[in-house]
Amino acid sequence: MTDNALTNRKVPAKKASAKKAPAKKATARTPAAQKVDGAQLVKFYRNMMLIRRFEERAARAYTEALIGGYCHLNLGEEAAVVGLMSALRDTDYLFTNYREHGYALMRGIDPNRAMAELYGRVDGVSKGWGGSMHMFDMSHRLLGGYGIVGGQLPLATGAALAIQYRGLDEVVMCTMGDGTANIGAFHESLNIAALWDLPVVFVVINNGLGMGTTVAKASAEPEIYKRASSYAMASERVDGLDPILVTNAAARAVASARAGKPFLLEVVSERLRGHSVVDPAKYRSAEEVAHLAQFDPVPALASRLVKAKILTSAEVHKIDEEETARADAADAFAQASAQPDVSTLFDYNYATPVANDSRRLPGEPLFAAAQRPAAEVSR
Repeated sequence: MTDNALTNRKVPAKKASAKKAPAKKATARTPAAQKVDGAQLVKFYRNMMLIRRFEERAARAYTEALIGGYCHLNLGEEAAVVGLMSALRDTDYLFTNYREHGYALMRGIDPNRAMAELYGRVDGVSKGWGGSMHMFDMSHRLLGGYGIVGGQLPLATGAALAIQYRGLDEVVMCTMGDGTANIGAFHESLNIAALWDLPVVFVVINNGLGMGTTVAKASAEPEIYKRASSYAMASERVDGLDPILVTNAAARAVASARAGKPFLLEVVSERLRGHSVVDPAKYRSAEEVAHLAQFDPVPALASRLVKAKILTSAEVHKIDEEETARADAADAFAQASAQPDVSTLFDYNYATPVANDSRRLPGEPLFAAAQRPAAEVSR
């Protein structure tokens, strides 16, 4: 293990004998944090706490079999989420992957509707048909969480092309995990974006693990932001545990994209749990888990607020209680919401009616008996 050059956190090294980098040393492309006022810091903390309690409640619901399918949480990545989303305008677009609950909340989606979607209920943000991995809400310009690794990249690039073609002052942000940087769509999308000067920010959330494989073992160049140089694209690497640093870096990236120059931003964060709720993360030692807990961004920001006398310990605790209550209320709302009727199963296959659209349910014959010749039916 070596020290991360950004945060002094332990991350896997390519070789056991690798030297330690100096603590707290920023990359050449990562300027020091700018000062923000106390009110913004408090807002950051409240939003991070909402994500934390929402995700914890979702994890509990999954173990209670109230949430089906797969469920991937933003636990440990709250600072990255709030920092990135704070740099976007309401008119900008977001494409993300299946770890998208926190992003949905920070785009302004009601926690009740977000939780109902996880439960697969009619009041969910995607009417219960998307579930945990496939939230979509055009009104908040969240154009999907995508279950296919890298599936969002070509679509985000295409959306950026549409914005450019129409001459609009909008930006697309496309987030992904570190493992996505190794697939073909990553390179193809960056190449096209750079060639055509598209208004898109590609964001790699590098939590050090592609499922259970370390970045060092899966990537010949583990500092992913450097890959942008292959496409003459501006890039930056930032500490994802500090919401101020992420906000500033995201603002620079978005400004670049809005000016017609795409950007690759690598956000170095941590994943405090397994890849999904059902992943026991046995590839981590107890020592490593305990070490990572020291860099939990939520209590770190709470301590920072108290130390700076922006909030008292009692006020921090009150925010925790309030956001816990919001998560609990979202859970109650989701449980009270109705299940989708089976008759609506095919309602959203196509945006407009399609001739000969099959609405045959599993187990039903391809052709109804009434439509077959009587002689054939009697056989």
